[in-house]
Formats: sequence, structure tokens, C-alpha cells
Amino acid sequence: MRDKFPGLWVMAVGIVMGLFLTQPVGAEEVPSFSLAWSEYPSWSVFGVADQVNLIDGKKGKLGPIEQKWGVDIVLKEADYDACLVMYGSGQCDAVCITNMDVLNPSLTRPSTVVLPTSTSHGADACLVSSGISDVKQLRGKKVYGLAKTVSEYCFVRNLELLGEKESDYAFTNMDPAAAAVAMQQKKKGFDAIVVWNPFVLETLNKRKDARILFDSTRIPGEIIDLVAVAQASLAKPGGEAFAHAIIDAFYALNRRMQAPATRADTLIALGEKFSNLNLQSMREVVKQTRFYATPETGIQVLTAPQTQQIMERVAKFCVTHEIVKHAPTIAYDSTGEAMLRFDAGYIQKHMARK
Repeated sequence: MRDKFPGLWVMAVGIVMGLFLTQPVGAEEVPSFSLAWSEYPSWSVFGVADQVNLIDGKKGKLGPIEQKWGVDIVLKEADYDACLVMYGSGQCDAVCITNMDVLNPSLTRPSTVVLPTSTSHGADACLVSSGISDVKQLRGKKVYGLAKTVSEYCFVRNLELLGEKESDYAFTNMDPAAAAVAMQQKKKGFDAIVVWNPFVLETLNKRKDARILFDSTRIPGEIIDLVAVAQASLAKPGGEAFAHAIIDAFYALNRRMQAPATRADTLIALGEKFSNLNLQSMREVVKQTRFYATPETGIQVLTAPQTQQIMERVAKFCVTHEIVKHAPTIAYDSTGEAMLRFDAGYIQKHMARK
């Protein structure tokens, strides 16, 4: 039977369609991608972004930033090593990782660095007992730290800058938490350790006679914390939007951290996600872990000639210390093929969309 009120029917259809078009994008309608992250100051940003509802890290749920970019970000929190395993085995699309550790997975899973998050500026340090005042006193002693990581890199680079030979020193593999506790308890033979935060702060607070012999302030910009995304994931529908949403969430949380009204609460929230540190400790932490808090600084890192020089040095270290069999091919733009790419284009597109 024909409708008796064709005008009303058309009007009703129009209203329904209008409501449909103005509703927020539903999670079931958008592609989903995952980010593996572990507790570290500039990576805990993503956990806090979820906590303050900038994003919703649960699968099938969208926060405002995800709605803006039309993508579902699934957060996978785990220990750092577990995150590396997840990324290397393809169990996540992106990972929070260092510029040193990203080399190995890139050999089998081509990756793109879309976002530098911070750099170590004292967050990695060689701590010594009160009887040691000169690096030469470490000859013949074991220096404990996690081998084949940024700890060993920081130690070796500082030796180079001091004119010392690596072969004269005994860097000895040990979990940083265990090494820190051993020094704090003044166990025999633990006169020198190389660890990162929070172990640096904890050891200095608990053992008042311990001191910093040298740290990562002597190698500025060489230890970079970042987000890498698999190139295959970026190529999928919604892949670029996923990268943009991650970038958007990072800078949005950084704005909260810089704003006087929300800075303290944001630092406290980050501290809760990073070894349960209090506000005072977090104020020190963010001095020693310098955030690349703005798009401008992020772009500068990804495009600077200094970054290329640093990556050449880091890759050489990883090969000579048998961390990787060979260095991946590295590019610093979006052209050509490369196993590892540093691409500022994603941050630039984010800035254009703001």
C-alpha cells in the first residue's frame, strides 16, 4: 500500500539519516591497531592518556582522539622485554622502544619511527661507591649492568669520551633492579653499577655515600625513546590514521603536563604509571628524561643531521657488540625502501590537521 503521507515519510528518513551522520564514529566501524608500551616516563603518557579519557585503550572502545582520526587504539601494557617480543613476533602494530633496540626487529619487520618521545639526560648513569673518584679506579673491578642495552652503550661511550679503552674494563651482565639493590645494601664487590631510572634515583636516595661518576648528559640526544610502527601496519587501511592518533594523544597529554593547572596532577598520574614515584621524584625524573613535548621538537629530532650521525654510531656499536648481525638499511624520509625509516611526515600531517 502506498504511504498516505509521502512528505512525512521523506522528512522522517531525512531526520534518521541526519542523526546517523552526526553520531560519533563507532568502534565497530573503524580499523583497530595496537600499541605495546611499558612503564617509562614518556611511554607511560599513553597509559595516562587512557586514564584521563583522551583515548580508550580497550579494544572496541573509542576516546575523542580515536573518534577524531577514525581509528581504534588498543593499548597493550607489558614489561619492556615482553613488548619487544610482541613487536618482533607481529603481536602488535607499534611499540614504545629505544633507537638502539629498534634495530633488531627492523631486520625482519620493516619499521618506521613516527614519534620520538624523549631522550635520556641523566636518566642513565654509572653509580659508584664513595671510595671511587676516577674512572681509572674501575679497572680490575666488575661494573654491573644489563649487557647489550643502553646501559652498556652509555658506559662504553663515556669511556670513549674519557679517552679510555673498553677492553680495560669489565662490564658484567646483571638485571638493573638486582644490581641497584646490591649496591644499596652495600654488598661486597658492588662498587659500580650502570642503571636507568627509577634505579638511579632509588640508589642515590637509599645509599647516601653513592655518587654519579658519569651519566647520559655527556652523550646528549644519543639515547632516544620513541614509537615505531610496522610499515606493513601503516600500509593497511587506517594505518596512517593510527600513527596520527598516537601522535595526537602524546602531544595532548604533554600540553596537560605543561599547563600550570594540570601539571602536578599529570606528573602524579605519570608517577603512578612509572614505579609509583611521588610528585617530587617525578619532577626530577622529567629533568633527566627530557620529553620531546612539541611537534616542532619531534620534527627536529627526526630530520636533524645529528640524528643520522647518532644512528650510524649506535648501529656500529650494536654490530660490534653482537646485538645485531648487521645494521638495517635506514632512511630519513618517506622515499625509497628501507628496513628502518625515520619519517617526520606523520607529525607534520598532525600539525596540519590540528
